Amino acid sequence: MLQELVNYLTFVLMGLNPASALGSAINFFIYDTIKILILLTVIIFLISYFRSYISPTKVRKVLAKRNEYLGNIVAALIGIVTPFCSCSAVPLFIGFVESGVPLGVTFSFLIASPMVNEIAIILLWGMLGWQITALYIISGLIIAIVAGIIIGRLKLEGEVESYVYDMINKIKEAEKAGITIEEEKQTPKERAISSKDYTVDLLKKVGPYVVIAIGIGAIIHGYAPADFLLKYAGPNNPLAVPIAVLIGVPLYSNAAGIIPLVAVFIEKGIPIGTALAFMMAVTALSFPEMIILRKVLKPKLLGIFIGILAVSIVTIGYLFNAII
Repeated sequence: MLQELVNYLTFVLMGLNPASALGSAINFFIYDTIKILILLTVIIFLISYFRSYISPTKVRKVLAKRNEYLGNIVAALIGIVTPFCSCSAVPLFIGFVESGVPLGVTFSFLIASPMVNEIAIILLWGMLGWQITALYIISGLIIAIVAGIIIGRLKLEGEVESYVYDMINKIKEAEKAGITIEEEKQTPKERAISSKDYTVDLLKKVGPYVVIAIGIGAIIHGYAPADFLLKYAGPNNPLAVPIAVLIGVPLYSNAAGIIPLVAVFIEKGIPIGTALAFMMAVTALSFPEMIILRKVLKPKLLGIFIGILAVSIVTIGYLFNAII
């Protein structure tokens, strides 16, 4: 239905030639922009409403009670159902650390939250199918869990800025004194209004990145020769995966914003592992996120985090390329 309307708009009303690069690019841009923004609006609202019943305080209590390995698994799974980009996940990560949640467990959450979230899963499923989506979920969870366990085993609590532990001590003193923070109770109507406001706010932040990504994808879809892309990022280049990761690090977007571009890469013949490694680098290793994390982590721990994550993403990229 939507595709027919867009075809009528671009090829009849606008008079563009369906066989031309311009006609193909504009048709792709209009169709994907409308489709993805509608999906994002509905999904973000529903998830936000559901998430209003799960407060950060409850999440911290759940994670703090788990043992090392189970805690990493639970944290990674919780990260999936929190629709945050990397930078917006960092404040919650800091809150976990300040509340005494084990360091390795908090990193499992920090990695999984921007890398694998429900919005990305639904969009990826719709654009690339359930098989690729399942592999993406599994690989993202493995990276989050294993990286968190490694960081936890390294006992790097001393590489967290000292002011964080000052906050932890204050929270413990308040608990000993019997002081608890009452959570705000909301009616269903208030939750709906809050979810609507959150959806509008998030779309304002994410929307431009989505449109830019679709625009870039449309240009590639219509104009970029497949041979050009395959030459530098195709299966014949053994360094394609690490190059894709290096390109993705300076960029900033969430998974929903970068998926349209990844879909075009795959359509043009770029191996799935290379394309997904690029997406994971953009969502979990973004430069803005590292700047924010530096406020709570000392350089050594930040460097270890970046190194473990980069190696994990590159490994997953090569693995995907090998099995698909």
